[in-house]
Amino acid sequence: MYDIIIKNGTIIDGTGKPMFRADVGIKEDEIKEIGELHNEHAHKTIDASGQYVAPGFVDVNNHSDTYWRFFISPDLPSLIYQGITTIVGGNCGSSLAPLVNKDIIQSVQKWTDIRYVNLNWLRMDEFLEEMERRKISVNFATLVGHSTLRRGVMGDAVRGLNTEEVKKVKHMLNDAIKDGAIGFSTGLVYTHAKLASEKEITELISVVKKFDGVYATHIRGESSELMKAVEEAIRVAQISGVKLQITHLKAMGKESWHLMDEALNLIETARASGVDVDFDVYPYDYTGSVLYTLLPDWVAEGGKKAMISRLKDPSIRSKVIAEMITDGFDYSKVFISISPLDKNLRKKKIVDIAKNLGKSVEETVIDTLVASEGRVMTILDVLSEKNVEKAIKNPFSIISSNGAGYNTDHYKTGEHIHARNFGSFPRVLAKYVRDRKIISWEEAVRKMSGKPAEKYGIKKRGLIKNGNFADVIVFNPNEIQDLATKENPYQYSKGINWMMVNGKVVLENGKYNGIRAGEVIRR
Repeated sequence: MYDIIIKNGTIIDGTGKPMFRADVGIKEDEIKEIGELHNEHAHKTIDASGQYVAPGFVDVNNHSDTYWRFFISPDLPSLIYQGITTIVGGNCGSSLAPLVNKDIIQSVQKWTDIRYVNLNWLRMDEFLEEMERRKISVNFATLVGHSTLRRGVMGDAVRGLNTEEVKKVKHMLNDAIKDGAIGFSTGLVYTHAKLASEKEITELISVVKKFDGVYATHIRGESSELMKAVEEAIRVAQISGVKLQITHLKAMGKESWHLMDEALNLIETARASGVDVDFDVYPYDYTGSVLYTLLPDWVAEGGKKAMISRLKDPSIRSKVIAEMITDGFDYSKVFISISPLDKNLRKKKIVDIAKNLGKSVEETVIDTLVASEGRVMTILDVLSEKNVEKAIKNPFSIISSNGAGYNTDHYKTGEHIHARNFGSFPRVLAKYVRDRKIISWEEAVRKMSGKPAEKYGIKKRGLIKNGNFADVIVFNPNEIQDLATKENPYQYSKGINWMMVNGKVVLENGKYNGIRAGEVIRR
């Protein structure tokens, strides 16, 4: 007697091999049998006729931790409706542990209003135990954030680590991975890590290599600096031998779009020479970022308080404006998405806000940052659709969301979030597989399940395989569709009709039942 039998479906097993007809038998939290099970019995039988049966998707670039969604909305329904059963947090250099003291949580303040953050952990094992107590709807693993570690030894200072500090950070990283983290991440584009040297990064990832962990990097630049940034990432991986994941690879700004081909060539060449490098991509031609990254780098040195203080100084302000004008950035592509200011500012272009105020766009950027105490998120319409296609098709890409889990009620806050939070995985299947036929169903599912699970060392997940955990989805290939749009992102995807997490049914006939069956995944 099985707990669940999925009958009459077509299995896409996550390996990339051709799909095949078979039934799946599940007992407790495990896939027990794959084959012809029509004479077997189960407490629950799911008829998957005309549908695909696949592993639950593994989102290796997720921010539900640092956006504090775990604690606000632990159901994470926007992930459930995408078929995501496992997420990896601690991305882009910021993780929720380890913390030398509770002030170190400032590493997430660019995304979360930390005035409402309460902590009852410091060590990585304490954090993972807290996650187990809270119980979320999907499985969770985490990387260790570089900026989180740096803040632990040098506070708000913006500089390279000295020799003694590197030793301390290596010790903290070593302990955090021993306590269960699966790797290490950097966010080299952000203020607190910009001055981290290549030598510093190479030293730290030697610890990761020792544990066969993964190094995921939000590289130093994604516009004109893209090639140098990709070269640096590959170089440190070559030196250390670590598994490298380039986070949300993209070329920002029309003048840099041509660099995407060169970046992909670099990755392919590195692969051919033996470097274990992959990258992840989300399926949208617009992105999201913090507003302060549009300022000259030096303005944000020393942290948020120092930045705001500089922007309030009339003489420094004039210098900042002059440099911004010289830079020639196209602000017509920038929309305000999240800000503690008047809700009426959200969804508006920064150039339109400037026009209504009778100010220059540079002045408006500065005034908005000062009034918001630096916490402003934007949507940037600066990516190339052709490059998105190339990235999805590339053999070394993994599909991710770079998003977080929300419910549709979150729209009441007035925050205008990116559609990727609600639609990334179904969008790839609907737009790039079914409609455009850029890649096959089998290859797309592999990029969403088996490949990321293998890359990140997530055992017994990502494949429909006997003995694996029963993270399984059933979806209709003709109906699967993302519904979230740039204008109205708060819409759940459709077409995934059944989902099991660790053998528990959480999505029934296309509706989330509220069960939170996720487990904490430790190294």
